[in-house]
Amino acid sequence: MPSHEQLSELLEPRTTVLMTVECQQGVVGPDSALPELARQARSSGALGNVARLVAAAHQGGVQVIHAIAERRPDGRGANRNARLFHAAERLPVQQLSGSTAVRVAAPIEVTEEDFVVRRLHGLSPLAGTEVDALLRNLGCRTLIVTGVSANVAIPNTVFDAVNHGYTAVVPADAIAGVPPDYTPAMIRNTLALVATVATTDEVLACLAPRHRAPRP
Repeated sequence: MPSHEQLSELLEPRTTVLMTVECQQGVVGPDSALPELARQARSSGALGNVARLVAAAHQGGVQVIHAIAERRPDGRGANRNARLFHAAERLPVQQLSGSTAVRVAAPIEVTEEDFVVRRLHGLSPLAGTEVDALLRNLGCRTLIVTGVSANVAIPNTVFDAVNHGYTAVVPADAIAGVPPDYTPAMIRNTLALVATVATTDEVLACLAPRHRAPRP
């Protein structure tokens, strides 16, 4: 784990962005298409920790981006080149554009200053979307990655962030996957090699409002 000083240096508000990954009603909400994942996200406290981090980011002047995965009702433009995509097509709850399933889930708060970026394809919020351009225009150097799932989207996001030149910070207790013992193993053996791993409380201590000049 990094020291408070090291983490604070990484989490300079003007150059930090907090991203929530697929924290949408149809994924982590009560009527999730993936009930096991939704239960784990809530029972582990991960979803609550995401909400705490988002609230602190709002108060501390850190930009928030909510990354949403959805599909058109006709499926046009969606991937069909992996088992995961075929399985998703058969789920009882579909992440359809404009539906309640693709709204950011409670208790996470969305403000007018937040970006909500929606993708129709792929496994990562950064690959082939507008997120990288937004991050560069925002002057981002450090990306805090939170949400689900530790099985697919979170490692994809972290790898893409690193490949695009950003420093990734992962609050280990603000991500979730299944089964429960998979997430800590994946963090220890994979994400810790490429990202700065911390706890929600450690990140919160660095996101407290600072008296600095506004983001350019």
